[in-house]
Amino acid sequence: MGDLVQILPSPLPARRPEWLKVRIPGGDNYFDLKRIMRGHALHTVCESARCPNVGECWEHRTATFMILGDLCTRRCGFCAVPKGRPAGEVDEAEPERVAAAAAAMGLKYVVVTSVDRDDLGDGGSTIFARTLEALRREIAGIKVEVLIPDFRGSDLALETVLRARPDVLNHNLETVPRLYSVARRGSLYERSLRLLRRSREIDPAIPTKSGLMAGLGETSQELCGVLADLAAAGVSIVTIGQYLRPSRDQLPVARFYAPEEFAALRQEGLRLGLRHVESGPLVRSSYHAHEQSSQLNQ
Repeated sequence: MGDLVQILPSPLPARRPEWLKVRIPGGDNYFDLKRIMRGHALHTVCESARCPNVGECWEHRTATFMILGDLCTRRCGFCAVPKGRPAGEVDEAEPERVAAAAAAMGLKYVVVTSVDRDDLGDGGSTIFARTLEALRREIAGIKVEVLIPDFRGSDLALETVLRARPDVLNHNLETVPRLYSVARRGSLYERSLRLLRRSREIDPAIPTKSGLMAGLGETSQELCGVLADLAAAGVSIVTIGQYLRPSRDQLPVARFYAPEEFAALRQEGLRLGLRHVESGPLVRSSYHAHEQSSQLNQ
């Protein structure tokens, strides 16, 4: 705890700025998607990570499917997804249920992510690939973005996913190298960066994407350093958003960035050569994902 206090000295601010206030989820589409997800026994990162955009996204009938269960083997300090050791089994029918739910929702662009499954030999990469294949069988013309874990640096697992031809391969760095020991326990900055580089080397035709959070105690200079690393790794799309503490069990917010600071980070990313930077207080990795991908073809 002493290290946390040293790195993140600011207490949780009492009030969020106006630009971070969102509507309580509701509406016909929101409740319809909730019914579809529960009816297919599926999880979404929107709910598990307590995303502030869940109301807006679900009203527009977009959601991020979270496969491989809802219990994560890592203990990231920022994340509200439940932690623990899964039973070691995988749900072999899950890919087909994801595809059926996406069809029922009328989706044309799907984001698929997962918890970390370090208990599995392949890290869950085979289920990722099978989910991609099931979505393509079920929905003609579907585009699929995958937000993958680091697979503990396994090239074989990465190649398994890439062979299924995702339209975008996403892996979030989340924060700056200095904060990995408290914010991303069990992960390594260089390993994550290498995954993004290797993806471009294995299949340069598949664009890569990554996401960052601001407000964990990093400096603006450190964020700019990460943006430079991502540009050098050939990443096409980067998202930057404000970290919001999901509950008292997660790391506190060190500070809130103003909208103009996010705008400056976007300009710096573009200056460094990133093709698209989505940067704003409420931006999350899957927020406006379809629009981000579409801009690469312009």
